[in-house]
Formats: sequence, C-alpha cells, structure tokens
Amino acid sequence: MAGGITDTGELYSPYVGLVYMFNLIVGTGALTMPKAFAAAGWLISLVLLLFLGFMSYMTTTFVVEAMAAANAQLRWKRMEKRKDDEDEDSSSGVSDSDVLLQDGYERAETRPILSVQRRGSANIFEITERVEMGQMASMFFNKVGVNLFYFCIIIYLYGDLAIYAAAVPVSLMQVTCSVTGNHSCSVGDGTKYNDTDKCWGPIRRIDAYRLYLAAFTLLLGPFTFFNVQKTKYLQIMTSLMRWIAFILMIILALIRIGRGQAEGHPSMAQLSGIRNLFGVCVYSFMCQHSLPSLITPISKKKHVNKLVLLDYILILAFYSLLSFTAIYCFHNDTLMDMYTLNFTNCEIISVAFIRYFLGLFPVFTISTNFPIIAVTLRNNWKTLFHREGGTYPWVVDRIVFPAITLIPPVLVAFCTHDLESLVGITGAYAGNGIQYLIPAFLAYCSRKDTQLVFGSGTVNKHLSPFRHTFWIVFVLIWGFSCFVFVTANIVLSESKL
Repeated sequence: MAGGITDTGELYSPYVGLVYMFNLIVGTGALTMPKAFAAAGWLISLVLLLFLGFMSYMTTTFVVEAMAAANAQLRWKRMEKRKDDEDEDSSSGVSDSDVLLQDGYERAETRPILSVQRRGSANIFEITERVEMGQMASMFFNKVGVNLFYFCIIIYLYGDLAIYAAAVPVSLMQVTCSVTGNHSCSVGDGTKYNDTDKCWGPIRRIDAYRLYLAAFTLLLGPFTFFNVQKTKYLQIMTSLMRWIAFILMIILALIRIGRGQAEGHPSMAQLSGIRNLFGVCVYSFMCQHSLPSLITPISKKKHVNKLVLLDYILILAFYSLLSFTAIYCFHNDTLMDMYTLNFTNCEIISVAFIRYFLGLFPVFTISTNFPIIAVTLRNNWKTLFHREGGTYPWVVDRIVFPAITLIPPVLVAFCTHDLESLVGITGAYAGNGIQYLIPAFLAYCSRKDTQLVFGSGTVNKHLSPFRHTFWIVFVLIWGFSCFVFVTANIVLSESKL
C-alpha cells in the first residue's frame, strides 16, 4: 500500500476498474452505516453522505493527478540519467550537440503536449507505472511530511485491524449466544442483551466474545509473520458473497416494508449522532490509499475521472438505498452495530440457511482480509524505520514488527466491541487524514514540483477538474475543522457523563 513502485499487473478495461473500485469502497463500513443513519436522523444523514461523497471524489481526482505527476518525474529522471550516461560515454565532453539536445528538450516542454505526441513521443504524464502513496509522499513531501504520512496510514491500518478483530467475534457471539436457548431465532428480535448475560451455562456473553477473539487471533494472527498475497479467486469469492449479502438485505427489508411490517420511525435530525455518522461515512468512502493499485492497470485512462464520478454516484445510491430501507424497516433501538445481524430473526426470514449466511457473513469476508491488512501494516512499519542500505536483525524483522502489528488491535478489540465507535473514531481521525489532508497536500506539492521541473506551460493530462487552488485550501480547512469538531464533540460528551 505505501511502498514504492510495484508491478502494474495485468491490464483491464475501464469498466472492470469501475467494478473493482466499487468492491473496494463498499465494505465493512456499509454494515455500520444503518445504525449511524438512525442515530443522526435521515435528513442530516443524507446531506452529510452526499457532501462527504463529493469530498471523497474530489480528493480521489487529486491522487490521480499526483500519480500522473509522479510518473512524469520518473520518466524525466530516466531521461536525464540516460543523457548523463551518453555524456560519460562521449570522449569529447560537453559538445554542441549536447547543448542542442538540451535546448530541444526545453522547447519540447513548452510545446503543446499533443504536438509532442504527434512526433511519436509517449505523453510524459501517462500513468503506466504503479507508484504507491508512500513513494509519492517521498517524492513530493519533506522528511517531516513523509513521517506524518506513515504515522497517519499506520494509525488507520491499526483501526482497520481493530474493527476486523472485533467484528468477527461479535458476529459469532450474536449468532451462537442466546438466553432462550434458540440460537437460530433469538438474534435481532429486539431483545437488548448485556455483556454479563449468560451465553452457555456459566459462560457470559462477554466471555464468549473473548473466546472467539482468542480463537480468531490464534488462527489468523500467525499470517502476520509471513507474506500473504490476495489471489484472484479469493477476490471473486469475497466479492460474490458481499453482493449476495447486500442484495438480500435490501430485498428482505423492502419486502417487510411492502407488507406493512415496518417498525422504523426515524427522526429528521439528531445532532448527537453526527460524530459517529461522520466517521462511518469517511470510513465507508475510503479508497484513496489503494488508488495506485486500481487506476494504473486500467488500459484506457482518458476518461478516468468521469468513470470515478460514475462509481461515486452508484455508491451514493447504494448506500442511501441500504440505509433508508434499514431505518424504515427496523426500529431505531433494534438496529445492530453490524446490520447483517438484524436478519437472523425468524420473523424476518424463515429460511435458516439465509439467517446463518447473513449472520456469519462478516466472519467469512473479514477473515480473508485481516491477514492482508496485517501484512500491509507490518511492511509500513518496516518502511518507516528503514535506512538506506541497512538491514534488520532476524528477531526484529520476523518477531518484533509482526508483534507490534498484531498485539495493539487485538488488545483494543479485547477492551471493546463497540463497532460503531471503532469505525467512527478510525474514520474521523486517521481516515480524515488519508482521505482529505494527504491527497490535498499531494496535489499542491506535485503541482509545484511539476512547474519547477517542466515549466509553467506544461499541462498534466490528468489534472483534477478541481484545479483551482481554492479547492485544495477548502479541503485542508475542512479536514482540520473535522479534527477540531470531532475532538470537541468527544470531550463535551465525556464531560456530560
């Protein structure tokens, strides 16, 4: 995720890239959105969802622009190196032909891009090499900026792992624990359970949760100590399961509403729910850190910004449909942190297989992603402390880095299984930095570097539609304001308690 230049991979069409981006964005965050919608009110939720979707699209175009600028700089450096090598091979030193070559190169940079292409040269801003965000930060930021970038992405990945580590045991606990003894029909029936309620005999619900957490850690934790690659078939399987689950939930909720069995009476606005809703929405639109992996293999990138816009429109419509059917189908107080658990009640669906499939859906999909995110975080730690030419001792490389990757999120999950708060805090802080602040700084610094290297007349073919400096300033002000708002809201909430 935050490494350097990696293999582009097999090329695919723009529409396949659109599907991949949709699958990346629509994930765990969507399952916590219905409860956040209900807590904040339908009007505030809809307005905030639309606004944050627009902001996320804007910063996505900033990252694409920075990727193009990074590709241009890499090409320019190779051209310079090739020219230096040719100069070294020449015994005549600096000749008139070198001066002419440099003069010709400078003229080419001031000539319109299309005219350069007609002469047979590839567009210097074409995105053909996958340059990860960490490499872009190293190219465009100073040392402090690079360290802040890695700090932000590491915190975000820790939050991601904590959410994953809590979501799987929560789902298992809710499906298997019941005070009535009827495991298949008790979850999602509106009954409010406490952590101290009995699960099996003397085992409390919180004890069952921690047992599942321990089993989850023992089964998937060891993968942190090895390299894990996401396979094509794993992607297909998890994507298929995700689509089946989401479509099932929307259809079942619509059927229940159509039969007049809807219990939801959502309020229009509740300011107290904005904090968590903000974090959930930011988390649910997160894709900026993975854009190099998604955009670079697209074969034709001429209309990439329009395709991304289409993706965001589809995602907004999907989130709205999922959340509105949820808040009108179920009473606000009965909506679960993990929305799939609302469909494990016999009154909602009588088919036991579907109840178990939806109830255990997060177990299957999240479990496949946990090792991949863990390995990514471990590699970011290694990159942050790496020194040029240096190597790590075996114990540090194979034991220390995996341990500091795995232990903190498991401890967080051990202390709390409040998924809405975990998603909200992760999105409101680390997600805020990755989705707003880092892309804005990348766009600003890459534009300055491009003008410095290629001259003010050079046009980046992937320049963001939001090219005016006003938009960068607006995103930065918004991002910093969100930090202040969320922190103040947390402090005020704690002081009232």
